[in-house]
Amino acid sequence: MSKNKSTVYSGIGGQAVLEGVMMKNKDRYAVAVRKPDGDIDVQVEEYKGISSDKGIRKLPFIRGVFSFIDSLVLGMKVTMHSASFYEEDDEEQEEDKLTKVFGSKADDIMMTFTVVLSVIIAVSLFMLLPFFVSDMLGKYIRNASVIAILEGAIRIVIFVAYIAAISLMKDIKRLYMYHGAEHKCINCIEKGRELNVKNVMRSSRKHKRCGTSFLLFVVLVSVVVFFFIRVDNMALKLLIRIALVPVIAGISYEIIRLAGRSDNIFVRIISAPGMYMQRLTTKEPDADMVEVAIASVEAVFDWRAYLKENFDRSFDDDTEEVVEGQDNHADDETGIDADEDAESADNVDNIDKANETNEAGDGL
Repeated sequence: MSKNKSTVYSGIGGQAVLEGVMMKNKDRYAVAVRKPDGDIDVQVEEYKGISSDKGIRKLPFIRGVFSFIDSLVLGMKVTMHSASFYEEDDEEQEEDKLTKVFGSKADDIMMTFTVVLSVIIAVSLFMLLPFFVSDMLGKYIRNASVIAILEGAIRIVIFVAYIAAISLMKDIKRLYMYHGAEHKCINCIEKGRELNVKNVMRSSRKHKRCGTSFLLFVVLVSVVVFFFIRVDNMALKLLIRIALVPVIAGISYEIIRLAGRSDNIFVRIISAPGMYMQRLTTKEPDADMVEVAIASVEAVFDWRAYLKENFDRSFDDDTEEVVEGQDNHADDETGIDADEDAESADNVDNIDKANETNEAGDGL
């Protein structure tokens, strides 16, 4: 029998990149990219983070700040790697110029600049812009509590509008499909299922540890924090909002960390907004995208050992069939998570129909 029929935390996470997926397990990460010729390139490396002090990185709230910075740095690194397969001549020439000027440090300098610029834009758009808009409204509304609530509401509207707007871009849609493939792979193994294309396609594309949920928590936590911290001086207000960004990130990280390890009713309630937002930031992937995500997982994570330890499920290396623990999951009979969209079921049906067609063709 299985040790636990619910979701079991695996410890792996990842992100979508250009035509690929990055998966990270402890200090090792893998980037799998579907190259223009159709082959899958898999690169495995180590990333131990910006701080070598493991003691600091384990402190509650503090660890969230380091985790956020690490995700930005590593995310930019793997994105640049995936983009290298699709660079055009003019981009390659520009990179050569940078290499001539900065030498071997060109990539690090470019990555640092991009990360810093991204943080500045994010803070300006989601923290400072709502503040300035609400401050303008303060000329007509004298109630400080109402102004604080309006600032929070504006921040939420800007965040949701931004996510919705970029989801309409063609390239972003494909990125979100790979994002869905990443989530589906993690959900597949955390539900105790064999990691293959069919089972992954059956799994949910929404996950409580998603970066989308984290960013939404950042927005919501900032609304609460700024509501209770008030000063009259304009410059001090701005300084406080900027200074509290790491604090808000730390709090949000602890919430998302709790959500990833628990499944009680409280966690489900606080996770609901983020799960709903993932309807925008994840899309149903095709089988080719799922193959890329699986390649990334298998490069850094022994899912067979994980299923054996947590679900008492064993697999024959040749047949990839369950040889024990067959009765672990009642929901495996349907193969669809209870909270999954109808799109997943449609994709599974399409795979089944394709398999039937192939079997019929083999008989001719």
